Amino acid sequence: MLVTKWADVSGIQRFGKMLSTLAEGEVRKIGNRAVNRTGDMARTQVRRVLPKQTGLPRTTIIKAVRVTRSSPQTLAYTMSARGGDVALKFFKARETRAGVSAAPFGKRKVFAGTFIKGGRFPNRSGIVFHGHVVRRVGASRFPIKVEQSGVVIPAEMVSGATLDAFDRTVREVLPRRVDHELGRLMRR
Repeated sequence: MLVTKWADVSGIQRFGKMLSTLAEGEVRKIGNRAVNRTGDMARTQVRRVLPKQTGLPRTTIIKAVRVTRSSPQTLAYTMSARGGDVALKFFKARETRAGVSAAPFGKRKVFAGTFIKGGRFPNRSGIVFHGHVVRRVGASRFPIKVEQSGVVIPAEMVSGATLDAFDRTVREVLPRRVDHELGRLMRR
């Protein structure tokens, strides 16, 4: 929820007079510019916080988070991401004797019983799993399955520090941007 406060009633009256002189198209143009600028600033904050929260590299987050900018008709700036549980290979996975060490959620831990390469230590060779971390499902060699991390980017976008950064940016910047755009249009 956005709350704008004025120190006295004269500020509200001045704001009302300014808006009454504008056509609806101009008001929507002001809203569109303010929403897009605020959304871009919020996207930057999300891109800064989400890598720390998930443990994924920033380049992966930039590719995953998609933006639909506002238009004067919609006045809605949308950030979205698709996908499910991210594979462990994207969290700087490396093989150890005890299993694969990876850092989902930014905390490195060993996933016992998992592997990336085949053969006996220390002369292991790459198996064609394209760098995926795998685990045997049964007691025999096959079947095997790709190990997941538990990180789901869309779920992480709407929780924790990322949600706080987004809300804080919108709460602080949007009223300022509306005021700026309104002043800019009135100076013409």
